[in-house]
Amino acid sequence: MLDASLKENIIIAQDTGSGKTLIAILRMRYEIERGSQKVSWFLAPTVALCNQQHSVIKDNMQVPVGLIHGALEPKQWTDITLWKRVLENNRVIVSTPQVLLDALSHGYVHMGLDIGLLVFDEAHHADRNHPMSCIMRDFYFSLPPRLPAARGSSVSTKLDERPMILGLTASPMFGGNATVAFRYGNWKPTLTALFRSPRANRDELLTHVHRPIFRHVRYDTPQYHDPNYTSKNLSAVEAVIATMNIEEDPFVIQLRQKLAKTARGPEYARMDQKLSKAIQSKKTYSHGGMNDLANAGKAICYDIGPWAADWYIESVEKTYLMKHLSQIKLTPLSYDPTDIEAGITDKVRVLLETLEYEKDWSESSNEPYSGLIFVTRRDGVLALSEVLKNHPRSAHFRLGCLLGSSQSTYRNSFLDITRTLLKDQPQADILEGFRSGDRNLIVATSVAEEGLDIQACGNVIRWDIPDNMASWAQSRGRARRRRSSFVLMFESSGIDNARVAEFEKLEAQMTALYLTDRASRPAVSSDDEVPDPDEPVFKVKSTGAMLTPLLAVSHLNHFCAVIPNSVNLPIYDIDPPDMPEGWHSFDPAKRVVPPPYPGPFGCTVTLPRRLPAEFRIFSVDRIYPTKQSAYRHVAFKAYLALYHANLLNDHLLPLTSVVEPDLEEEVKNLLKDVEKRSSMASVTSQMNPWQDELTDTAWTTTRIVIPGFSPIRMLTRVDLPSFAAMETPGVARHSASDLQAAHESTRRLFWCLYGIRMQWDKFDFSYLFEPAEEDPDRDVWDARRKWLRDLQGEEPSGDNLFANAATFGQAFSHPTDITWIRDGFPYGKVYRFLGWRHDPLSEEELQDFMTRYSKMPEIEVILPVASRRGIAAKKKFLATSTVQCDHAILIPSIIRHISIAATAVSLRGSLLTGTPLYHIPFSLLITAITAPVAQGHVNYQRLETLGDAVLKFSVSIHLIATYPFWHEGYLTRRKDHAVSNSKLAKEAIRLSLYKWIVRDRFTPRKFKPQYFTMGEVNEITEDVVAGDSSQGTLKAPEDLSTKMLADVVEAIIGAAFLHGGYNLGIECTRLFDLGIDPKAGWQPLEVYIEKALSCVETAEVPTPMTDIERMLGYTFTHKLLLVEAITHASYQFDLRTISYERMEFLGDSVLDMIITDHLYHYPGKQFTPGQMHIPQICRG
Repeated sequence: MLDASLKENIIIAQDTGSGKTLIAILRMRYEIERGSQKVSWFLAPTVALCNQQHSVIKDNMQVPVGLIHGALEPKQWTDITLWKRVLENNRVIVSTPQVLLDALSHGYVHMGLDIGLLVFDEAHHADRNHPMSCIMRDFYFSLPPRLPAARGSSVSTKLDERPMILGLTASPMFGGNATVAFRYGNWKPTLTALFRSPRANRDELLTHVHRPIFRHVRYDTPQYHDPNYTSKNLSAVEAVIATMNIEEDPFVIQLRQKLAKTARGPEYARMDQKLSKAIQSKKTYSHGGMNDLANAGKAICYDIGPWAADWYIESVEKTYLMKHLSQIKLTPLSYDPTDIEAGITDKVRVLLETLEYEKDWSESSNEPYSGLIFVTRRDGVLALSEVLKNHPRSAHFRLGCLLGSSQSTYRNSFLDITRTLLKDQPQADILEGFRSGDRNLIVATSVAEEGLDIQACGNVIRWDIPDNMASWAQSRGRARRRRSSFVLMFESSGIDNARVAEFEKLEAQMTALYLTDRASRPAVSSDDEVPDPDEPVFKVKSTGAMLTPLLAVSHLNHFCAVIPNSVNLPIYDIDPPDMPEGWHSFDPAKRVVPPPYPGPFGCTVTLPRRLPAEFRIFSVDRIYPTKQSAYRHVAFKAYLALYHANLLNDHLLPLTSVVEPDLEEEVKNLLKDVEKRSSMASVTSQMNPWQDELTDTAWTTTRIVIPGFSPIRMLTRVDLPSFAAMETPGVARHSASDLQAAHESTRRLFWCLYGIRMQWDKFDFSYLFEPAEEDPDRDVWDARRKWLRDLQGEEPSGDNLFANAATFGQAFSHPTDITWIRDGFPYGKVYRFLGWRHDPLSEEELQDFMTRYSKMPEIEVILPVASRRGIAAKKKFLATSTVQCDHAILIPSIIRHISIAATAVSLRGSLLTGTPLYHIPFSLLITAITAPVAQGHVNYQRLETLGDAVLKFSVSIHLIATYPFWHEGYLTRRKDHAVSNSKLAKEAIRLSLYKWIVRDRFTPRKFKPQYFTMGEVNEITEDVVAGDSSQGTLKAPEDLSTKMLADVVEAIIGAAFLHGGYNLGIECTRLFDLGIDPKAGWQPLEVYIEKALSCVETAEVPTPMTDIERMLGYTFTHKLLLVEAITHASYQFDLRTISYERMEFLGDSVLDMIITDHLYHYPGKQFTPGQMHIPQICRG
């Protein structure tokens, strides 16, 4: 079989358990080993089978194996980057057919370029409109035929060609004709493959594949026509149904009331049809539910027995107690063995006998019994299980139930008690218990027929005759033991004999055909069914996404389902309607049900009101042969129109899937977790204006004047901003001796207070300070410093600025022009000098003095002593004048102030040059870039709150004007994406805004002057960045909160709004881009208003609108805006406007803007962001 699959497309038809999956694994392994760059795609029809086959393939292949199905976070599979990673990172992919069909139709996967081998498990499903068949029909045959390749040759490039096909099945039947099944092997809508089964080694294979022994048992035909054969509870249900009147049904009454209030139009016609159909069919919630209950009870009564029917009705009554059920007088259920035996059918008795026989037969060969009973109805599974659990003859069986989740005709939402009754019996646990032997008997629906690996089963019993050949073969294949049996239950009347004989005949034909040579197989007739050549197909060239009428129905349902706050699905109105208009109002005695209309049909589809009027109603003419065809073609027309209106992306998906957060790799590295407020971004540190802005020009002199203090001159090599306290900087020529003096003066100035954090020999400062005017005490203090140097007799050092208080006082007659004294150096505190004390110390002061200096030997107090704030002490004087001391205190604050201003100047020069934003005042810019963590006298918090409102308003008015066809859901998603912290932070990083955010804390006591080393490049790089601008230390890149980055963006927008109003605020949003479509661009507010109003029609409106205008005190020029603003989505009649959601979207941002702006400027108040936010919460 492997050799055959390498030569051509084949479908392997072998019995269950004969190794079909192993052949597929070998075939996929060969595809990988030959160097194919494409994936092998394995399709299994159910999620359970996907999980099982993925586990088997993964265990037998040493390559990555992916698993995809709808239960695995289906929303995430709308991301093209995720599909690319799946295709790149896996060599084999296991999925359900629908997943691959969706991926192909949306252009996420290209069959010719991405798939080298396509494996169809349970390939007999590939019929008609099954996803397997759609994959082949819509995507396979449009590809170029596969080029022949030599066996074993490697493939280094991807060619756009058909993949190889390998099908696996145990029952290759399409309908009931084996010959037709094999002719379908050359029919394009299916798998274009030949059925093959082993012939050369077939005898050896049969020694390993164990077909069960076929048996049948007969039971007496149920008493279908005996009116007295019933159960007590079933009789009670039928008695209540006999009293029910459809005209009194709550649903019918409600429909009549609504119809009476509804104006004639599409909704009236729709409701008229619904009412007539409800009366004619009696399939309302109450009537339909009660009839379903009775029908299920009858089926169980005839099939299993009255006791099971009573149990089932009692279970439903306990679960769904309603008005009519409460009228049923139930008979308490008896669990006495005698009553159970009396309440079962002959079919159950025959089943019990069969189970006992099969158990004895298995145990006679020392094999434990294990069996499966297949039952068609879900309620039948539950009822039969309950009988077997409580009947004394089945006490030695350990029972479990397996139910599928499909929507079949045997299920009804009103009566589906199976979910409730099986909550405590997880299906996976039951299956595992059967495999391990903890359970030896399972009653199951068809969920256990196909694919599920149940190796331990030795006996299969069909409670009902299989519906088709596939069900026959699949259920029989569950019996896999060497010694196993397959039992069918027949009615004694013999009505099932012919059906079973037909299955056996078909199986013989099927086996003979796939054992024959290809040349002798039937040829394809020219009159076989072929696809409709006029079926419309639309393809998006850029992605390969494809739309067909069959796909359009589910796509349109999905489109409506993702509209936020909308529960409406598309409404289809068939043309002509099924019932005559007003049929429900005819005299009941004269109502005649019209015969079915044979066609042709047309159809109209109505989409939710949240869409613009132009895209709500679509129709097709009455030209289609069936209702289903009309549904599909009108859905195709509607979905194509939505695409051309830009409401879908190029993958033919709703736009909500393309406004997800950006997943680019570089952004992911910077924004580690953009959804959480604590997420961080790795950035370089805050700029250091004394290094980053360094120039090669000469020293610039700036005079600084602070009222109450002597002027000071500052020398820098960077451009400084101008302030009221600073004269315009000027370039002055300084001699080497002048600069040397300035350096020494600066060092002496800083050393007095900050010497502990300085090196005396290092004085290449980034800024120099010297008195701007002659110091009157300069000569005095120069003489004192000379005296000190002579006294110490040492080379100049920091210590020559400190003199012993007693020695200094004696030498200079205790002068009083001293400013500071220090309690030792370098670690002693600095105090302000008060004077000389000549009075002796008190005993308390003396004791405190001696305690403080107890470690100093032979200490003696000699009067007078220097006095500071507090007690007198032995001190050292700082040999610095009063003017210099004052300057030393002020300089750290001066430098801090200039540093922040220089940062704002750098921001303006780098980002705002050439834009209207350049003229935003420094005071606003400084506030906007100062973070609260800096603990300055201003910070961005209030501006950020204002900017947030401006940003949301600007984006909202832009979206309203630019996208007139977008509903509120799309607008909200697009706005949220544009204004999210993650987006703002990303734009801040793109513009390197983090460099200008002032976030270092200013601590004067820890001040350290800035230095720069002459002859070296003083730049902040990505690897080595400058630290605190007041300390000049170097540190590694830092993690900065993305919330801070986003806040600064909003604060700058707020500053722009304060300076220039809405248009300057909008201009600022242009700077940060925010992902807005470049074609649309940002426009002034007046342009947005004009564009939005241009889409509003001028029309007459009802009189109540005038009343509303009087109440508001405003007359609308565009009155349809007022109509739109008060129109709820449930109102379906006036198509001139949509519902109010778009106006609510805009109004929300307008209201926030008004409240925030009002509170920001509230007279006499400086409301905090929290206080400004409270009124917004209250109005919400």
